Amino acid sequence: MSTYLNYTVGAPIRDTRAPDGPIEDRWDRRRFEAKLVNPANRRGRSVIVVGTGLAGGAAGATLAEAGYHVEQFCFQDSPRRAHSIAAQGGINAAKNYRNDGDSIRRLFYDTVKGGDFRSRESNVHRLAEISVEIIDQCVAQGVPFAREYGGLLDTRSFGGVQVSRTFYARGQTGQQLLLGAYQALSRQIAAGRVAMHPRTEMLDLIVIDGRARGIVARDLVTGRISSHLADAVVLATGGYGNVFYLSTNAKNSNATAIWRAHRRGAYFANPCFTQIHPTCIPRSGDHQSKLTLMSESLRNDGRIWVPKAAGDTRAPQDIPEQDRDYYLERIYPSFGNLVPRDIASRAAKVVCDEGRGVGPGGQGVYLDFADAIGRLGRAAVEARYGNLFEMYERITAEDPYRVPMRIYPAIHYTMGGLWVDYDLQTTVPGLFAIGEANFSDHGANRLGASALMQGLADGYFVLPATLADYLARVDAPPVAADHPAVEEAVADATDRLNLLLAIDGDRTPDSFHRELGELLWDDCGMARDEAGLRKALERIPALREEFWRRIKVPGTGEQLNQALEKANRLVDYFELAELMCLDALHRTESCGGHFRTESATPDGEAARRDEEFAYVAAWEYQGAGGSPGDRGPGDRSPGAAPVLHREELTFEHVHPTQRSYT
Repeated sequence: MSTYLNYTVGAPIRDTRAPDGPIEDRWDRRRFEAKLVNPANRRGRSVIVVGTGLAGGAAGATLAEAGYHVEQFCFQDSPRRAHSIAAQGGINAAKNYRNDGDSIRRLFYDTVKGGDFRSRESNVHRLAEISVEIIDQCVAQGVPFAREYGGLLDTRSFGGVQVSRTFYARGQTGQQLLLGAYQALSRQIAAGRVAMHPRTEMLDLIVIDGRARGIVARDLVTGRISSHLADAVVLATGGYGNVFYLSTNAKNSNATAIWRAHRRGAYFANPCFTQIHPTCIPRSGDHQSKLTLMSESLRNDGRIWVPKAAGDTRAPQDIPEQDRDYYLERIYPSFGNLVPRDIASRAAKVVCDEGRGVGPGGQGVYLDFADAIGRLGRAAVEARYGNLFEMYERITAEDPYRVPMRIYPAIHYTMGGLWVDYDLQTTVPGLFAIGEANFSDHGANRLGASALMQGLADGYFVLPATLADYLARVDAPPVAADHPAVEEAVADATDRLNLLLAIDGDRTPDSFHRELGELLWDDCGMARDEAGLRKALERIPALREEFWRRIKVPGTGEQLNQALEKANRLVDYFELAELMCLDALHRTESCGGHFRTESATPDGEAARRDEEFAYVAAWEYQGAGGSPGDRGPGDRSPGAAPVLHREELTFEHVHPTQRSYT
């Protein structure tokens, strides 16, 4: 039986760093009250940054430019291959270039509402404020945002809003923004202020005297395990969506960095808040190891529909208008195809469950551009989305200019992550988490085009100020490589890998991962209920026990060994999956991406229970912090049951109401 069914409730947790007073003044006050590090003293302070996506790349470049010595790590062969490159659609900013009623306050309101009132007001308002600075920063870097005929930056709409605030670079916004951060980072690498470690993966966190002082990492080419020490550690390692096996994330994206930090004392917040993206190419069979995302920007001009009648297998061009159900436009007339992602995803599931889905297995809906092509002309549609259409045709062998795209929801983003305060610092002093690695800004559902906004806000603007405050207040004497805590962490990581290599079973890491992912998708995916979650919490420990008996990792640890990489990540996925299911089980309400079938309105919408669940669930790990072997060869459980700490959410400016997009 899973020990995770027996969680305990601990003392409440509070964000003590967020200033009070008028919300418009809080970020300015925090920056003014923050202590500074003298420019001459910065050269003697060091920071480790794990990850080189938008958050990590921006943070590394900015910290190094300020004068700190930065050691930066990524498991890709180049920082410019970080998964941020896959964010296609755009980046939000409250510039109001369209003069359509947008403002910082409206972006703040839309984000809190879109997150179904499960995010902090202070953090979200700061994000909205910084959004306008991000665009200026990126334009100065040469990011080629789309422009109108007169030369002004162009914008388009995204889900959950009624204004055009999304800046974009065709269908490759993430790539262009990442190149901007990468060139800034490359300049600091060339100047000797950033020591870059590519093809290197973090395996554990080093904590000394209660503070984060370094990491244990493995060179993925040579297998060498080493320790790296600094005055502070920043995790910018993205989300944990790949726990589901099939997701829109890059295959190597994983949760080991944040989970190992969790095992060393960092609280994990809201793990059940995972986002299902409505615009993904449907899976084509059991052979797949990854899903492909089609940008949400396509919902600006594409119309989503299914046949009105169940079992209608006619080709889409043979189905007349009167036999089509443009269900989002029908159910949500005010927002239509641009409702938030959680609502669009659930609506697609409902019509497919009714037998009206299209394509193989009935697991798809149409995204149709016929009206847009007729209204704008093919050339205009091609200018906006050409590379996305080309990608779709290469994958499906169908021409979306002639035949509607087929899409279906898929795991995409994780709103949960390490708990951080207003300064982006975790419960382990000296350990900061930025971007998707933390939980802080999106509540129970992220609005489209907000991930790039948060990553760059954290990396370029927030972290440099708050990390400096930490370094100015803390005396961090140098740590020797032979410090007992360093040697213990290195030994833990080494023992874990050796144990995986020694089992020599008969099942591959992928076979276990696929089984775990399907279990999570079925019982903790688009819809959850008590029976399914309890079943998952019984099945996961049994699957983990089987993993430790039957895993097969060929090769050695002294070489490139992707099977070893996958197996090591699975060790953490098993524990994370249990915590996700426990978090979903204890939260007996529906909100955002967390939909409990027992908690729905009469018309099938999510029913929140604000009086009981308007809080952040911050989970504390209990048990041994080292390798699984620490508890003996027969014990592969994650340790004692976790402890739940609640951070109560207060809403002074955006008062919770039942979300309506009708």
